[in-house]
Amino acid sequence: MNQKSLIPIVLLLTMLISCHSTTPKLTDYVNPFLGTTTLWESADLGYTLSENPEFRTVLTEFGRRPAQGITRAWGAECFPGATLPHGMVQATPVTMFGSGSGYQYEDPNIYAFFHSSKGQWGLGHVPILPFTGQITADNYHSGYSHENESAKVGYYQVFLERYGINAEMTATMRCAYHKFTYRKGDEKKLLLTLSRMNSLRANARWTFKQENENTFSGSQSDIYFYAVANHTIKNTDSIKNDKETLTIVHFADGHKPLELKIGFSFVSIEKAKKNLEVEMLNKNFAQVADEAENTWETLLSKIRVTGGTEKQQKTLYSTLYRALQWPALRSDVDGEYIDTRGNVVNKGFDYYAGNNYWDTYANKMVLMGMIEPELTTHVIRSDIERAKSSGYLSSGFHGDFSMAFYTGMYKRGLRDYEIDTLYHYMLRNATVPAEGGRRGGRRYLDEYIRQGWIAENRVENPTVKTEEDEAKAAVMKTIEYAYSDYAVALMAKEMGDTDHYNILMQRSKNYKNVFDPSTGFVRGRWENGDWVTPFDPAYPYYVYMFRESNAWQSTFFALHDPEGLIGLVPGKQAFELKLDSVFTVPWGGYEADNLTGFFGQYCAGNQPAQGISYYYYFIDKQEKAQEKLNILMNDYYNMGKEGLAYAGMDDEGGLSAWYVLNSIGLYSFSPADSEYIITVPLFDRVTFALGDTPFTIRKENNGKKITNITYDGQKVNGYFISHDELLRGKELVIQTNKIGP
Repeated sequence: MNQKSLIPIVLLLTMLISCHSTTPKLTDYVNPFLGTTTLWESADLGYTLSENPEFRTVLTEFGRRPAQGITRAWGAECFPGATLPHGMVQATPVTMFGSGSGYQYEDPNIYAFFHSSKGQWGLGHVPILPFTGQITADNYHSGYSHENESAKVGYYQVFLERYGINAEMTATMRCAYHKFTYRKGDEKKLLLTLSRMNSLRANARWTFKQENENTFSGSQSDIYFYAVANHTIKNTDSIKNDKETLTIVHFADGHKPLELKIGFSFVSIEKAKKNLEVEMLNKNFAQVADEAENTWETLLSKIRVTGGTEKQQKTLYSTLYRALQWPALRSDVDGEYIDTRGNVVNKGFDYYAGNNYWDTYANKMVLMGMIEPELTTHVIRSDIERAKSSGYLSSGFHGDFSMAFYTGMYKRGLRDYEIDTLYHYMLRNATVPAEGGRRGGRRYLDEYIRQGWIAENRVENPTVKTEEDEAKAAVMKTIEYAYSDYAVALMAKEMGDTDHYNILMQRSKNYKNVFDPSTGFVRGRWENGDWVTPFDPAYPYYVYMFRESNAWQSTFFALHDPEGLIGLVPGKQAFELKLDSVFTVPWGGYEADNLTGFFGQYCAGNQPAQGISYYYYFIDKQEKAQEKLNILMNDYYNMGKEGLAYAGMDDEGGLSAWYVLNSIGLYSFSPADSEYIITVPLFDRVTFALGDTPFTIRKENNGKKITNITYDGQKVNGYFISHDELLRGKELVIQTNKIGP
């Protein structure tokens, strides 16, 4: 029997042993492959994928299946590899350079194993690949089969068919551990593609050095590595093509698998070595993998559920696992990190990478603050330190949504950071335009302050692909800035700054300035105040008037003032009909970046629509909201033929966290406010730990209409409950109407 045929048997025995336990671990419910595949069918996408000859060329160059010669839609872009919560390292396979995470489930070949990935473009540090025999710089990939591939939290395995090598990997916070089992007699070689990261261009800066008989080190762009092997290095050499040079490490013969322990650091090779010595050097593979699983088990146990279906439980823990991977750690074991000025500093806290708040403010960052309050304060400290260099707090690629995060966390009691400094920079974001072309703060802020709205550029023939150098996404910025004004106003009130509170609360109504009563939608305006024409509320744009959305999706964005938004429509009945239409007016078949998975005009695969369903609460139609939420949770996760796709891109856990919160019955309708809107949970009972304080949620009956809510035996008026109330650690009981016999 050859080694390849042994792999499935070994995996089966492992599964049988793990199933022997009477009480399954929560980690057993996690499927790291969820979110790794792509939607192809028109019924799932909402449109027919277009022909794209350029994309076909890219696919051919990197060996990926041509996918019938059509454009690939963006999937959830998740990775299946090994990582810890918020770890610096992600040891994960590469099936396509230049994709979101580097891995696409439908791809037939593996090119390397990355050591960083966040499910968006970029990163992809230090690609390596074990091999044997002869390769060229243009032909080194290996085929693989999903039958000989497996993953669980903190562990990934795949059999490389071309080389007969079984590759396994696990990780600590700052280190990766690889175990490569070669066929008996095969020469052990390792390929490092250091000129390439997760990009289609081979342009990374890199160094490589053999340190001693079993150790090598180097750097790639902004990261350093130090690797120790359990075999002697015979020699190193390289192969080239017209684009890049690839490094090969040759190891001496030996009967044991090749084990490689790699430490990483963003400071220096010496710190990468120190990280390795502290976290991994004296541990074996099984020990590291077990510790990784135990770390995840402890974190996942912050939420425990009973009831619901097995599929719902698996989706809950798979999405919770995904939501708590980013932001990633950037400081070393001794606390040192590189600041934005390039200095090595140590501020006495864990330093984390920045966040794309446009994607995450509404649910992911709230969930993180609930489950990991201490870590969340470190994230805020990291943001403050970056602001000291730039002069502004970062909000990601659009809007200014970090404001809602900071205010929401402060109001939830997270205050172990420089509060006065944070407030100073929050005010700068809201009131001080960047000067002299300097980046930072809100774009077009001077225009927004002057007239209460941002004018759109006059673009000739705008399309779904209109870019940011042509248009402003002026409507979206106006309504998003209005909400961020509200968030800063709340913080001003906490700080006793009445003047700024009054100014910013007044500005928070600016969303009304782009509402066109003649159409009933938010709409762009020219610099002279006239409405943008032509205007089609169903047509989506990338940055023209809207950001990755259309008027149907953007009109329902006034999280701080739902009653005010409703008041713009002539009566609650009219508003209800408008809201119904979001879910019944068919999508027009438009193919646009970042827009996939449609429920009428509601785009389940992108952030702008996520808050729409809850507006039914404010017109006394809560059961209609729940009907929509149930459909979204049931039909827009676990999609595609493999059941592994999301409706759209997960965006650092944004879609994952939306599922987690709605599945347990709480959602942060307005993240700047420290309260949650109560929905009907999927599960009969939920135990949730707010930091170290557990509270419970219990559901009675299985209907959609909430008939009564109590907390600690006392009736809850309305549908909201505060964070402070939940911190009392009592029981929230949600009663619904009975269904069935």
